[in-house]
Amino acid sequence: MSDRRQESYAVRLEAAELARSRQHPIHQANRDEQRYADSQYFMSFTKGLPHNPETGLLQEAQDFVEFRRAIDDGFIDPFSDRVRHGARFEVVDGVIQICLPAPEDIRQWEVPTAGVVFELEGPDAQAVTMAPAPPLLNASGKTNPELVLEMAEVYELAILRDQPFNDFECNSSNPELKNSLNRLNNLSYVKKQTGRPRKVDDKGELDAQTVFRGSSPGVEVGPYLSQFLLVGNTDLNGGGSVAEGKITYGVLQIDQKVAIAEPGKDYMVSMKSYVEVQRGLKPPRETYGSTKGSPTMPPTRPPRRFISTLRDLATYVHYDALYEAYLNACIILLGMGTPFDPGFDHLSGVGEAAKRTETKRNAGGFALYGGPHILNLVTEVATRGLKAVRFQKFNNHIRLRPEALAAKIELVRRNSLPESNSNHIADGKIPPVLKSDICAFKKDLESTLSAIAALPRDPGQEKGTYFLPMAFPEGSPMHPAYGAGHATVAGACVTILKAFFDTSAVLAKTRGGAAAFKRLETGDTPIAFRAPNLTGPGAGEGVSADCLVSYTPSQFLTLEGELNKLAANISIGRNMAGVHYFTDYYDSLRMGEKIAIGILEEQALTYSTDPFVLSVPTFDGDLIRIGRR
Repeated sequence: MSDRRQESYAVRLEAAELARSRQHPIHQANRDEQRYADSQYFMSFTKGLPHNPETGLLQEAQDFVEFRRAIDDGFIDPFSDRVRHGARFEVVDGVIQICLPAPEDIRQWEVPTAGVVFELEGPDAQAVTMAPAPPLLNASGKTNPELVLEMAEVYELAILRDQPFNDFECNSSNPELKNSLNRLNNLSYVKKQTGRPRKVDDKGELDAQTVFRGSSPGVEVGPYLSQFLLVGNTDLNGGGSVAEGKITYGVLQIDQKVAIAEPGKDYMVSMKSYVEVQRGLKPPRETYGSTKGSPTMPPTRPPRRFISTLRDLATYVHYDALYEAYLNACIILLGMGTPFDPGFDHLSGVGEAAKRTETKRNAGGFALYGGPHILNLVTEVATRGLKAVRFQKFNNHIRLRPEALAAKIELVRRNSLPESNSNHIADGKIPPVLKSDICAFKKDLESTLSAIAALPRDPGQEKGTYFLPMAFPEGSPMHPAYGAGHATVAGACVTILKAFFDTSAVLAKTRGGAAAFKRLETGDTPIAFRAPNLTGPGAGEGVSADCLVSYTPSQFLTLEGELNKLAANISIGRNMAGVHYFTDYYDSLRMGEKIAIGILEEQALTYSTDPFVLSVPTFDGDLIRIGRR
């Protein structure tokens, strides 16, 4: 979307409303074009600008225009000099005025200028692109079924936020999951996928084994969670087991358990709290506690457990370090002695060739082709991905977050309330185009919205609303939805891992009893790990809650599948918090992949001696070869 066109949406919106008020005749073609422009304007990110406390809408279109101009300038200062921040300006009786006293702390827009910088390695931030996100209306002017499905998915993930991942497998009897599946399978896009694909069963429907899993090869196999979010490796002396979930990091340890966020505690389910967040006011941090819901206060540390519920994964992706999950995966694989890509395994000095006297070389890799090489690259690509996705977020697509689309749906609900209801919003306060388009969109979501409205609320909170319950008090970050930073980094980092390691390796239990990703040998058997059950019969399955539960799956889990699953888990974990759509995961993952491939291709040009080839399976199932032959 061009800058001038985006700016014109705001200007044309005001002109169109003026024309309607004066009853100017407008040609039908111009009306259709205007309606599209208006719809796009209402689908734009406006968080951090002054919002109306009654409707939750942007108060003045000119604030959005100045925001866009500051983005175009590419400097930090204009965001303070020219753009009115919603935490410093409030709307009182329809008039924007300076807040007195000034707020002590505000949420800043997150690096809206990062996309205009250049790189000395890999593609520049502006050189990789993403197709437009699904608009509110499709080409025929009707509600877009792809957007309907991905908004329904975000709502359903909020409904299921405290359900265990152990139920997200075939033959699940979880009633909440079954209800969600029924509602999603009634949406037209599931059977007629014309855009970003979902995994479905042999009936062409979503089931417990495919729903919310992503789209790449292997993500639908075995447990929902990637093994890399659960398992550890053995210690320096070979002691311990992967089931302890402790990763040996040099002489230190990383524990895979996460702090337990208070179950059932969701945020931004009232107009007041929603508007405060949209203005950029900084709320208190979320509370943590046991599964009984008792918050743990400082100086006591909150209890921890293996990632067990959707809320746990949302907590993980709330505070994870940029490349944390992928560095952990790399350390796990190196600790397991997982073989490198067969095309250069013999160069690493630690691979399969080194295990046999007849093939072991007298010299091997370290800074080149070895562990330090991949440890550096798997982290190095991450910032390149972040800069590239910032260009897409701010300079191109500037897409609104799910929380804002949900609030527009709630606004239309309030408009339909009787005038005697204190929450009623009069027609004159809602732009006609927004009302008509959101009404149609809302109709396609009715079954899911009914389930959202039926969710229990804390005492004193309004019930029956269509706000999207958020896992974080601040809702989404202070930058647009599309693309997703987590998903872009996931795509880049996982591509590096798939390039270096032998992706045909499987997770196997050897005849000696060890579990590792390795090349399949006679006597190996499949093995996989889950978090202990939370409650009910079989909780822990006779194993301490400090240890994972192992079982024998019906087929081997491949390294390719578990790495693809890791990328999907981290990316869609953000959807579980309510801050992203499926499209954000799907397209951002592939953009991150392009960045990593570009860096690998440049790396290959600098290796002027030993010939090698890296075979990289893509997120679409293709194979790319990189190297010198």
